[in-house]
Amino acid sequence: MSTAAALTERIRGGAFDPLFTRLYGAGSIPRQRERYTDAIAAFIELFGPSEDLFLFSAPGRTEIGGNHTDHNHGRVLAASVNLDVIAVVSPSADRRIRIQSKGYPMDVIECDDLSIHEQETNHAASLIRGIAARFAADGRRIGGFDAYTTSDVLKGSGLSSSAAFEVLTGTILNHLYNDGKIDAVEIAKISQYAENVYFGKPSGLMDQMASSVGGVITIDFQDVEKPLIRSVATDFDRSGYRLCIVDTGGNHADLTCEYASVPEEMKAVARSFGADTLRGLTVDQILGQIGALREAHGDRAVLRALHFLNENERVERQVEALEAGDFDRFKQLIIESGHSSFEYLQNVYTVSDVRFQGLSLALCVAQMLLRDCGAWRVHGGGFGGTTQNFVPEDKLDGFCDSMERVFGKSSCHILTIRPWGGISIDKMLTEIG
Repeated sequence: MSTAAALTERIRGGAFDPLFTRLYGAGSIPRQRERYTDAIAAFIELFGPSEDLFLFSAPGRTEIGGNHTDHNHGRVLAASVNLDVIAVVSPSADRRIRIQSKGYPMDVIECDDLSIHEQETNHAASLIRGIAARFAADGRRIGGFDAYTTSDVLKGSGLSSSAAFEVLTGTILNHLYNDGKIDAVEIAKISQYAENVYFGKPSGLMDQMASSVGGVITIDFQDVEKPLIRSVATDFDRSGYRLCIVDTGGNHADLTCEYASVPEEMKAVARSFGADTLRGLTVDQILGQIGALREAHGDRAVLRALHFLNENERVERQVEALEAGDFDRFKQLIIESGHSSFEYLQNVYTVSDVRFQGLSLALCVAQMLLRDCGAWRVHGGGFGGTTQNFVPEDKLDGFCDSMERVFGKSSCHILTIRPWGGISIDKMLTEIG
């Protein structure tokens, strides 16, 4: 804990520079010094002086493999990235949580009222209340705090800004009131609960898990209560490729029904076999009953089921390729995943607005630019937002220039993988020395 003046002096004096380099990459220090000190100044202007200031961070995530597999107990390959939400925080004694996120109205919840408020559905206040409620229901301690947050995780980008905010909130409660003893997996589950039950979005667990755990990880959700999480030994920085996310300008705000239809249709097919999810079924089983399945559920549901079964197995092959250092094979699997998502999962555009097909266009341009040398796919939930691209370093400038001619300046984002998920900055600074 520190006063604002002491914390600002330490940041400007370089005490945080080694951590900033690990979190945000080489060359990040000037911007991050300014970003953190600006956030401290904004906190003080809003909430007044405090003797006990803490810093927290939670990253966005990139889904590398396993598009829409987690909600049917499948496998995923994901990583935390160098875009994050940060918070300047001070505990309070009044059992009131006040979070001011830059550019948004302040969210205020009372720790003694953790019931669902219907008017908060699809708003950040519901996430805060839901996380606090799950902490309390699990016998964890909760309490009040004031926080100012600022985010560079692009909203609606497929980088999971909502999951980063959820993990950030859970991480704050964990370190302020539970001595940091709640592990990253549990923070992810608590975050998903808040999004599903309080926010009203039926998401899987991958977004929260990748943001909370951090690094490059593969997760097997066959047992969702005890998902198998394993770090993947790979170094993208040495691959000769850069990870580029292209923001096509799509808005996810009104697409909840589109997202919800994916797990609903997959699970409907599973129920025809007496199962709750598709995990454990085979392609042969689907093909053996395909006539009845088409009649009962429609062709799109059958196609989505086939996507899941193939994508789930593809994740294993992606992990094997990365760990073997076979980046050419990995790229081919990324392209296969992208085609499956576009053609079978059908989450690249929404049929309710066929005039907007930014993702389709971005994939088309990427294929023309990267054919025989890179890889491209839809990124995240889909139906708008971003594409993921692996671009050879010698083609990076041309790729970004071409994409920005289509989608505007600063639409192409070059990302790095960060080694940690949701963290207390103060604690992490102590641990790395």
